Amino acid sequence: MQQKRIMLSSIGSGTGKTTMTLAILSALCDKNLQVQSFKCGCDYIDPMLHSYVTGKKTYQADPYFLDKKQLQKLFSRVAKQADISIFEGAMGYYDGIAGTSNASAYTVSEWLQTPVLLMISPKGMGCSLGAICKGFQNFRTPNQIKGILFNQIRSNMYAYYKKIIQQETNLQVYGYLPELPEIKFPSRHLGLLTANEMTDLDKKINLLRETALQTMDFNKILELAGTAPELPIYPEKINKNKFKVKIGIAKDNAFCFYYAENLELLEQYGAELVYFSPISDETLPDNLDGLYFGGGYPELYLPELSNNKNFIKNLKEVSKKNMPIFAECGGFLYLLENFYHNQEIYPMAGLLTGSAKLGDKLCRFGYINLIAQENTILGNSGITIKAHEFHYADSTQNGNAFLAERPTGANWYAMQNTGNILAGFPHVYFLSNPKIAENFCKACQKFHDSQERI
Repeated sequence: MQQKRIMLSSIGSGTGKTTMTLAILSALCDKNLQVQSFKCGCDYIDPMLHSYVTGKKTYQADPYFLDKKQLQKLFSRVAKQADISIFEGAMGYYDGIAGTSNASAYTVSEWLQTPVLLMISPKGMGCSLGAICKGFQNFRTPNQIKGILFNQIRSNMYAYYKKIIQQETNLQVYGYLPELPEIKFPSRHLGLLTANEMTDLDKKINLLRETALQTMDFNKILELAGTAPELPIYPEKINKNKFKVKIGIAKDNAFCFYYAENLELLEQYGAELVYFSPISDETLPDNLDGLYFGGGYPELYLPELSNNKNFIKNLKEVSKKNMPIFAECGGFLYLLENFYHNQEIYPMAGLLTGSAKLGDKLCRFGYINLIAQENTILGNSGITIKAHEFHYADSTQNGNAFLAERPTGANWYAMQNTGNILAGFPHVYFLSNPKIAENFCKACQKFHDSQERI
C-alpha cells in the first residue's frame, strides 16, 4: 500500500516551520483526510500542537534514536491508517549532529524517501533567492527537495518570487503564507507554550487554515505526496501482552513531556496506563504497580506541587513498598528534596536526595547514549539507551547510575538509582532499545505479584 507523505523543512531555525506545518495540517484535515504527523528530531511541544490539530498522536522521526530499518518500521506501522503523513523538519534541512548532516531532516527524507517542500522567507531578496534554493537542492545528492513554499511575504510579492524560482531553478512553487501579525505563538525558556496553555489557539489555527486554503495549491501538494515510493514492511517482534500491570502516568501542566512511542510500547507489553495529576490529585490511583513521571514544567507550579501534602504522603508510602518509579527531567526534579526558585525554597516529594535550582541557560543540552553502570529497573549493568537532555535546572545530586556520552565524546554521570527508583535529567526513548520498556514492565509485574490485594 502506498503511503502518501511529504516533509516541510527550511533553511534554518526560527523561520516559521511550525506555523506552516499547523496551517497545512489543519487545511488537509478540513478536506476530510486522515492526517498523520511526525516531528523530526527530539521534541515534545511541537508534537502537542500537531496533535491538537489532527486529533492524533504525533511521533518522532529521529535518526539518532532509530536506525533506518527501525524508522521505516515505525513509519509503516503508524502511517498505514492515514491518507497522508506530514513531517515537520528540525532546524535547517541539513542541520544534524555536531555540525554535520547526520541525523538531520535530510537523513529522514532519504531514509523514508519523502518529497520535501523547502520553506523560505525571501523578504529582502531578489535573484539571490534562486541561489539559495539551488544551493540547498545541490548541496547533497541524492536529494528529495522537490518544491518551495514561501513564508511571511506580502501577497503582492508572490508572483515576483515565484517567477525567480521558475527562471533560476527546476523547482515548483506550491504556495505561501502571507505576513499574519495575529499569528504569534508565545514561548518561554523551553520553547513554545503547550497547546492547552494557549487560550486563543483555536482562533489562530482557524486563521492559518483559511489562509492556507486560499494561498496554497493543495491539489499539487497531494499529487507530490503521492509520488513517494512504497517502503519495506517489517513484522512486529514485540512479545505483546506479556505482562498484566497497571502503571500510573503523571499527566498535567507540570508533567506533560512524553513520547507517544514510549507509552505505546508499555501498552504493547501489556501495561494498562492510568493518568494522575501531582498538582490536583490528593492520592494516587488505586492498585498501581509502577509510576512514570515525565518531563515538563514543575518550576511553574512549585507552590501547587509543594503544598499537595496528601499526595506526597501517599507517594512516599508506595515508594516504601518498593513500587518501581521511573522519572525523567521534570519528574526527577519533583522527586528531589527541594527546589530553590526566586529566593524561595519549595519542599518537593523527597524520595531522592538533593536540591534543584533553575539556571539562566541550557545545561548539558543534546543527544546522549546512556550506558548503565549498575542494575536498575530498566535493565542490568551494561544496557544502553538513547536519550537527550534539555533543561535549565540543575541538581546537587545528579546520580551516577549511567554514564552519559555525547556523540562528540564528552561524557558525565547521570541518574539516581535507589533500587526501586530510577530518575535523572535524561529523556529516554524506549524504542531505541525496547528491552528497557520490557524490563520496566517486568519490575512492575514483580511488584504486582508481591502485593496482597482484594
